[in-house]
Amino acid sequence: MIASLRGKVASRGINNVVVDVQGVGYEVALSLSSLESIPQDGEVFLHVYTAMRENALELYGFATQGEKALFELLLKVGGIGPKTSLIILSGISPEGFRRAVLEGDVHKLMAIPGIGKKSAERIILELKDKITKLSTQASFAQGKHTAETLEADIVSSLLNLGYKERLAESVAHKVVKGSEPGISLGAAIKAALKELMQ
Repeated sequence: MIASLRGKVASRGINNVVVDVQGVGYEVALSLSSLESIPQDGEVFLHVYTAMRENALELYGFATQGEKALFELLLKVGGIGPKTSLIILSGISPEGFRRAVLEGDVHKLMAIPGIGKKSAERIILELKDKITKLSTQASFAQGKHTAETLEADIVSSLLNLGYKERLAESVAHKVVKGSEPGISLGAAIKAALKELMQ
């Protein structure tokens, strides 16, 4: 079971990336938000979900552990497989998805391509309690803790890119402090990298 990958970006597709790990290329499917948050080239670290099929092994990658946790929750919903889960996470941010489920917002989920009314209702029914439980954890807490979680995710991403811990923490704090509430991780990482390049 492959749980994570660290290597160089060999190539990028519309919804996947090939990660070169010591000469072996791993094709990993990504959500749009994860794809946006990883560098165009250079080193990358991805949390990975391995899907075993009869005649294939498929890898699904995530920039954050929080997005992977949501992906795994979606797989527990009847009729939703890995590819549909990835489409859902590409069509809505993790925080937007969490909020839609907690608020029972069927229409917001139906706005995601391929999700009809019955699927949206089933997602809300089956995941509301699980999302509530997950919301008490660091990855999805609200208010002040959201900023802290975002800061920690930025630091983690910068460390994975090879930056020193003290520098990563300083830049992450500056980006979070100067950003609008609700900024996505991808946008925050871009801002952090821009800050580092100055």
